[in-house]
Amino acid sequence: METFPSERFIFLVGNGNVSILHHMAVTIRDVAREAGVAIGTVSRVFNNSGPVKASTRKRVEEAARRLGYVPHGAARSLITRRTQTLGVLLPDLYGEFYSELIRGLDQQARQWGYHLLVSGMHADAREMRALVRAMRGRVDGLILMGPHLESALLAEYLPSGVPVVLIGNRADFPCDTVRVDNVAGARMAVAHLIQLGHQRIALLSGPLTNQEARERREGYRQALQEAGLALLPMLELEGDFTEASGYGLGQKLLSRRPTAVFVSNDAMAIGLLRWLHEAGVRVPEQLALVAFDDIPMARYTRPALTTVHSPIYELGARAIDQLLQALSDGAQHVPQEVVLPVHLVVRESCGAGQDRFHPIP
Repeated sequence: METFPSERFIFLVGNGNVSILHHMAVTIRDVAREAGVAIGTVSRVFNNSGPVKASTRKRVEEAARRLGYVPHGAARSLITRRTQTLGVLLPDLYGEFYSELIRGLDQQARQWGYHLLVSGMHADAREMRALVRAMRGRVDGLILMGPHLESALLAEYLPSGVPVVLIGNRADFPCDTVRVDNVAGARMAVAHLIQLGHQRIALLSGPLTNQEARERREGYRQALQEAGLALLPMLELEGDFTEASGYGLGQKLLSRRPTAVFVSNDAMAIGLLRWLHEAGVRVPEQLALVAFDDIPMARYTRPALTTVHSPIYELGARAIDQLLQALSDGAQHVPQEVVLPVHLVVRESCGAGQDRFHPIP
């Protein structure tokens, strides 16, 4: 009887029979020997714990593939004290905005070898606290989008010792933040309507408990004031950032007799467009409309939405970059506020290029 070692098993061969005697796991030493590198180099490749030349990394990964080596996650966590998982808490997981945001988060995290643990907290502070507790010890860092939550509450609920990045929030405590320039974007949208000749411009805002909704209202008001137009409270209506909200406020909006409307997000604008179509109101001939976000669906509505382009994918990707930087810096990390620029995408709903504007009779 003879014994022949293989890459993963030891086989016993005798009397014409073959049987498995022992499973021999491929180790990091085997990979190092196969690739012709030091054990520390293999460790750096699989733990992302230091610089490795691209050619060397490729050689190590190919050797691991040939041998069927799979890094042991639990063992790696004990060595690095990292789970390679990042927690993400969002107000909701429904809709094109959140789909695009999660896509940016996920793709950037995977580039760095991290996984995401994602949950919606439905604008509920108590639910956020419970989810943060549930993630404790399971994630290396946390990304939170909670523009509806006050800074004092966030400071109380967020875990100490775990890096945190806030999306869409301004924090009054040391914390990385990534957001878009809501005030500038809204001001840009309303100024565009004013340039088209409109003076009676309505606002369909998000819930004013939401920080981003308040910032977009501020941009709307700034544009009117800069043009010397009066601020009319009756032209400001509050929605909740959903399609149903935009649809449901259609009649109330029309009763205020605006010639144009700035809608604080695309979802509400899509709902409003549906109501206007059913009511026989022509957009932009009878009511010009500009929105905010530029979700993928915006270009496919009828008419196509003129909207402020918010870099949603980049918002998620940049939040990952900031969180990983905080993890890398450790106690020496200096929190940063990242403000991503926005720009106006002119399509059909604003009436740019129309010869005449026909007010609603």
